[in-house]
Amino acid sequence: MIEQVPQILVLIGLIISAVLTFHFKDLLAAILAAGLFSFLISLEFYILQAPDVAISQAAIGAGLTTAIFIIAIRATGRFEGESS
Repeated sequence: MIEQVPQILVLIGLIISAVLTFHFKDLLAAILAAGLFSFLISLEFYILQAPDVAISQAAIGAGLTTAIFIIAIRATGRFEGESS
């Protein structure tokens, strides 16, 4: 049972970050919540003993994708419905 506590906490964090990603109207905050979701997914892969998948998820999902979305927001509007 004690081994499952970190996994349960990560799964709760995944649910919370997914809801926050959907809830935010500020696109930068939504992207940061999605980056947190990707990081927690990579942590879950590590807990499930898949370190190669965890490293690639952390690098591409949490790092590169979040950076690309932030660059795209700089070129457009920050808030939903805002036009440049």
